[in-house]
Amino acid sequence: MNLANKIESDRLTMINFHASWCGPCIAMKPHLDETVAKYGVAIHYERVDIDRNPGLAKIFEIRGVPTKMLYKSGKMKWRHSGVLSSQ
Repeated sequence: MNLANKIESDRLTMINFHASWCGPCIAMKPHLDETVAKYGVAIHYERVDIDRNPGLAKIFEIRGVPTKMLYKSGKMKWRHSGVLSSQ
């Protein structure tokens, strides 16, 4: 299933835009992996490296990393750029 199909599905889709050189992205990866493992098949999870996928970064108007987005049924439900606090 491609990213467009996942975004359009009834299941929640999290997209994590990141870069290999991004310190905050690297620091957040274990926490995001833990969250994804916790919710299992309830969500789709996609990691998008902006350097390897500049077209996607442009389409989604990514201006900084990390940027996380949640979609459900084709609609963006949430977007956050920067590090997320665990609190």
